[in-house]
Amino acid sequence: MASILADERTDFNPLADGPELAAALDEANVPTLLAAYAYLSHDSAFLEKFAAHIRPAFSYPPTDIPEALADELRLKLRRLLTTGEGLARTEASDALVQRIMSVTVGEPVEDEFIALVYDQCGFRPWIDRSNLPDRRAPKPGFKVLVIGAGMTGMAAATKLREAGYDFVVIEKNPEVGGTWYENRYPGVGVDTPSHFYSFSWEIWPDWQHYHPHGADMQRYMTGVADKYDMRRDIRFNTAVETLVWDAKTCTWTVTVRNADGSTEALVANAVINGHGPVNRLKMPDIAGLSDFNGPVVHTAAYPADLAIKGKRVAVIGTGASSAQLCGAIAPDVAELTVYQRTKHWVIYNPEIAHEVSEGMKWALAHVPSFKEWFRFRVYWAAADGLFSNVLKDPAWAENMQAVSEGNEMTRQYALSYMQQRFADRPDLIEKLTPDFPIFSKRIILDNGWFDALARPNVHLEDQGIARILPNGIEAADGSVFECDVIICATGFNVSKMVGNLVIKGEGGRDLGEEWGAEDPRSYLGMCVPGYPNYFHTVGPNSAPNHAAGQNLISEAQVNWIIEALDRINESDARAFEVEQSAFDAWNRKVDERMPEMIWTHPRANSYYNNSKGRVFLSWPWRLVDFFNATRAPEPGSYRLIE
Repeated sequence: MASILADERTDFNPLADGPELAAALDEANVPTLLAAYAYLSHDSAFLEKFAAHIRPAFSYPPTDIPEALADELRLKLRRLLTTGEGLARTEASDALVQRIMSVTVGEPVEDEFIALVYDQCGFRPWIDRSNLPDRRAPKPGFKVLVIGAGMTGMAAATKLREAGYDFVVIEKNPEVGGTWYENRYPGVGVDTPSHFYSFSWEIWPDWQHYHPHGADMQRYMTGVADKYDMRRDIRFNTAVETLVWDAKTCTWTVTVRNADGSTEALVANAVINGHGPVNRLKMPDIAGLSDFNGPVVHTAAYPADLAIKGKRVAVIGTGASSAQLCGAIAPDVAELTVYQRTKHWVIYNPEIAHEVSEGMKWALAHVPSFKEWFRFRVYWAAADGLFSNVLKDPAWAENMQAVSEGNEMTRQYALSYMQQRFADRPDLIEKLTPDFPIFSKRIILDNGWFDALARPNVHLEDQGIARILPNGIEAADGSVFECDVIICATGFNVSKMVGNLVIKGEGGRDLGEEWGAEDPRSYLGMCVPGYPNYFHTVGPNSAPNHAAGQNLISEAQVNWIIEALDRINESDARAFEVEQSAFDAWNRKVDERMPEMIWTHPRANSYYNNSKGRVFLSWPWRLVDFFNATRAPEPGSYRLIE
């Protein structure tokens, strides 16, 4: 399989030796420049000169490349890019690619990651089903219905079209984007770095920030929809209400509600549910909330015309949405009281608010392989390179606030940052410091949160809320904060994964009843016996809660689903159903793994767990393990219905 860069080697077009290139070489990330140079030149001897100077992300001491060595790299790469001198005319070997990965992230990267990096970092796709001469074309009339036009739904649409399937996407909103269309509160942003949180086949070089703002993310989603003409296959302003399986015809009858209130029955051979877990907002259950005289809003349904400037504002919750919101609005409001329900670890990432320099953008857009290698670097630092943080060390016995030596080092890093920021506010340190291991629940990346808390017009209330009054909020200690607006940053109903959908499978089985309000189980986060040709993406135990990577999970699940559909097609069958034995074995494997993970620590309590403590959301392995597990359905794990 040829790399996407093969043509660039054969038909090399030198870059102009101008100020844009000079700025790019000066401003771009040096380890990534090294990766691009070594990949293009095959100069492994020069690559090895950097091995002693590059260290893993968040290490102390940090990466320290001698300036003379960095300048030598810039000179070599400049000569190659402007003249072609030193350009290798053959593709880099897997061994060289692996060594480039290891040197440029400062730690060993095993060969099991190579296939993932080629696919997910944009070097070459895992598969292009539009260009497989022996692949059987999908049968005419086999219809796939996709629920949702967010990240997973858009991935499904792209790959279904590539594979030649007849499909339609049903989207309740008037535009694509899902989460990023709906969430528009001040300060909304993405924890995952921009250059990784995107489709592997559409890697943008022109992100404005290293961590995208919500508007940036939505601009990306609509841009992808424009480029690939996705809207022609999407029915907007249409909500799916029920799915009913017909065993005789092996089809799903899908009832949808149109914008005018009318209902319509659609028939599909297969359904891919991409409605996601973070679009069903959860309002707090607090006495008197409906009696408040002013506006009461949720961050996920934030009104564009909500007036808060000069107002007294109460925010309920201190999770990621609250931290982003408070950092954005604190300078504009008269007074802000934040009601903390649970504590969160906060990590400072100096890149999160930084804009991408023009030189860095130019390198991403014009230097061959640079954007692919930078995506790899971000993936490693924000995802699988962090996995050791969530794996318990059985020998660890130092304290109950960590699960391993590495996890304790990360905790101390976060603790020292908090103590540094609030050296003169011991009251805030006491209120904010968690007593549980870092990464056992979602962390907060500080992008103005601590600045907001340090302001004289901001107050952190940790005594709990007794009730909501018509004119304000009464805390558990009897104090009252009179306010004009209440904003609920209280998250989503993640555990009820079917949401309001009614899903009826074989023999009238009801998936909502089987999963209940908080105990969903599936096979690989997608399939349940008794529900043929129903694929529930981003389902139970498929969330990458050790770090970033939902984009990779979505793409991997879509790949597996299309492979399942191809099994139907190539066998002249009508339906695909996971075997009960495979379902049971998979869930046993997950249950046996969870005691080894940080999320089952005695002090861990988050939306990853249900009320009985079972971790229903998190994928307890690395992203590379999910990628490898979803290349194709495992023989013996499913049955085909003729």
